[in-house]
Amino acid sequence: MSNPWTKKYPMLSIWLSAANSVSGIARARTTAAAKRQGATAQAQAVRGMLEFWGVGTGKAKVKRRSRR
Repeated sequence: MSNPWTKKYPMLSIWLSAANSVSGIARARTTAAAKRQGATAQAQAVRGMLEFWGVGTGKAKVKRRSRR
């Protein structure tokens, strides 16, 4: 990264760099939240479909080891 103090308008350069950084963080958080919501909605839709068609979504029972 070049030194912002050597630019023609150093304060503007610094301000724009900070604004770009903040907007990148906000975009990343928004994208992550949207992906989480999409995955949750898809999982609920699949569960609802399976429940409607009568296919059990029960989890497989875990066999426990017997103690000796």
